[in-house]
Amino acid sequence: MAAKSDSDRRTVARNRRATHDYAILERMEAGLSLTGTEVKSLRQAQATLVGAYVRIDEGGVGAWLVGCQIPEYSHGTYANHAPLRKRRLLLHRREIEKLRQAVTTEGTTVVPLEIYFKGPWAKVEIGLARGRSRSDQRQAIASREARRDMERAARRRR
Repeated sequence: MAAKSDSDRRTVARNRRATHDYAILERMEAGLSLTGTEVKSLRQAQATLVGAYVRIDEGGVGAWLVGCQIPEYSHGTYANHAPLRKRRLLLHRREIEKLRQAVTTEGTTVVPLEIYFKGPWAKVEIGLARGRSRSDQRQAIASREARRDMERAARRRR
């Protein structure tokens, strides 16, 4: 049986602000522990990552996605979920410990970058990030625009 490719990824929400405000040092994939109505709401592509962050427990026991808004499922009953509840991230113990050490020693933070479905599973891409200063943000924008201009010029020549 062939391994699944990234083309099987179906993006639900992307945190575009995170790549603007932070320099992403490392990316990681984590599973999400969700209730049934949360999954149904995600399948309708309803989620917001703006203002969301990842909190690592003190003892390195677990990682939580905090501030991610998944609205209530429209056809849900009294058992619907709370839209802003914190959700457990499914990571290996060594991955959690690595993130905890990086956050406490290097002055970095962990931010969610994207929520997507990979096959039947809901996943979140998290990034170990360092905050950018205003001048770093301007420099990143300038280099991105220069790269676009070069690509446009190359396309015109063809």
